[in-house]
This record gives sequence, C-alpha cells and structure tokens, in this order.
Amino acid sequence: MAKKIAVVGAGAIGSSLGADMTAAGHDVALIDQWPSHVDAMRSDGLRIVMPDKELHVPVRAYHLCDVSALDQQFDIVLLSPKSYDTRWLTELIRPCLKPDGVVVGVQNGMNEESIIPIVGYQRVIGCAFEISAEIFTPGVVQRNTPPERAWIGLGELHGRITPRLRELEALLACAGKITVTTNIYGAKWSKLVNSSMILAPFGMLGLQSWEATQIPEVFKLCVRLGRETMSVGAALGYAMEPIFGLSAEEFMGSANEVVEKLLMTIVKHHGSTARKVRGVVLQDYLKGRRTETDYLSGLVVQKGREASIPTPANEAVTEVNAQIRRAGSSRIAQTWRSSNGC
Repeated sequence: MAKKIAVVGAGAIGSSLGADMTAAGHDVALIDQWPSHVDAMRSDGLRIVMPDKELHVPVRAYHLCDVSALDQQFDIVLLSPKSYDTRWLTELIRPCLKPDGVVVGVQNGMNEESIIPIVGYQRVIGCAFEISAEIFTPGVVQRNTPPERAWIGLGELHGRITPRLRELEALLACAGKITVTTNIYGAKWSKLVNSSMILAPFGMLGLQSWEATQIPEVFKLCVRLGRETMSVGAALGYAMEPIFGLSAEEFMGSANEVVEKLLMTIVKHHGSTARKVRGVVLQDYLKGRRTETDYLSGLVVQKGREASIPTPANEAVTEVNAQIRRAGSSRIAQTWRSSNGC
C-alpha cells in the first residue's frame, strides 16, 4: 500500500522534496503557513527552477487552517520548517500521524529533542542534508543543487538499520543521493559544524559562499568556528560522521583539514550556480524575518557552556546577529541589494 506523506513546512527545502516525490508518483500533501504560497501551488502547481532543467508539477497544498479538517492520517511526516517553529508545528500535525507513523526533521540544527517529547522517541527518524534552495516568489523555488548534486543522510536514533529506514531511503531516492547511517547524531553534528561556519557568519557579512571563502580573514574565521563546534561535539560524545557524500577516507585528517573539507565541499556542490546561491540566514535577512542563528551558532554556545568548552567565535557570531536583528534586518537587505545592483 502506498505511503501517505505530509511535508509540513513547504518552504524551499520542503517544496523541493515534495515536488520530487510527487513527480515520482508518491502520495504527498504539502502544508505551509505562507498563504500566498499555498494559493499559488493550488492554482498553478509548484515550479522548481534548477540550473539545467525545471520541474513543474501539480500538488496537493494545504493552509495550516486546513489541517484540522484533513480526514486522513500520514505514515510519514517530513517536518521542514524553521527550527523555531518545530514545537508548535509538531503539535499541530501530531493528531494526523498514524500510531506507527514517523516524523523526519528535514531541518538545520539538532531539533529531535523538541520533536521526541511530542510524538515519542520511537516515531522519530533523524536526518541531515545538503540541499541549496530558496523561495522568494509564491509557488516558485530556485533550487541550486538538483537531485544529482543533493545529499540526504538518514538514520534511526538508536543506530540500527530497520526496514522502515530502508523504506524511507527508497522513497527519498528521487530527491538526492541517500546515505543510511548508524550514527545519525554524529552526522547531524557534522552538518552543524558546517552550518556554524557558513550560515550565520556569511549572513551577517552579507556574503555568498563563493566570495566569503576567497577572503583570507573570513576563511580563518570559518575554520575557527568549525573547530569550536567540533570540540563541543566531541565533549558531548558525538563521533564525527562523513556527510555530503564524502567517504570515510576523505573525512580523515586534522581538525583543520576536516573543517576546510566541509567548507569547500559546499562550494563545490553549488557548481555553476555558486554566484546565485544565498545562504538561508542571508535569505532571512533579505526577507526581513527572524533567522535560525540561535539554533545553529547559538546552540553551539549553549552546548559549549554545558560541556565547559569555550566558544568565543560562535558567541561573537551569535551576538552580532542578535544586534542585527535588534537594529532591523531590513538594513542588511538594503545594503545587499544596493551592492548587487538590485
């Protein structure tokens, strides 16, 4: 029997996955809190614009207010909102999750500890991913890393390989290269190492990855941030896990070598679209809305304090982003548009 799937949080990442699975013939419902986006998907389908192709598919899209009236339950919920929306959206969709259904947090950060108390440990599967996409126009996603350059890591929280994990692997194969891991927490922390180097730092500087990595002082800052995050993860007991499709051999080396490899792998994956790619924190500033910095760099700071590991670079990044937010992120949006001729 076909699995019933819900994508909760159909932003750039959720919409990309939802479109891929719909095109592959899966039974998918997309649920989002942006009314104009839902209306556009209902009237004209969902367009995913990629470097060398475009996917345009009709989809089943729902407003949040429609959820209470949905007369169905889902086998799989791909939860893909901003980290700060995790708790309440998990509560919203919980009544629609089958007793043996699973929630997969396709998000930045380490949000399982927010999901587990709501749906239960046995109904959560972990996920780490590398998909670059953005959405500024309702119904239209610019996807910078198409499925052949995207990566999705999946794992049970207890570390065992289960039939349902293999099922999920097959289901998401249409969206990118899939890695099934016995160390999903390690994979997620490895992704956080990368996120702490590029998302908030490049967002606060108003830089894209390709240009930021060419500035020696910024590159050094990235490496310092990544090393801090690695140190906190080690103190918490996380074993670094190869991600982004890297092999175990490619992931070997000193701490500096590993963080530099993570940093440059992202730029490489962006390929010919590198000059179009804007990190998610920069996107949020351009939209004038709250960023996930507290759940990325801020999480490193929080966990570092718990483990008595100093994180001065991540603290500085978190504080600068907080100051930008207090001052009004519209300023950085105006500066970026001006410097880019927009």
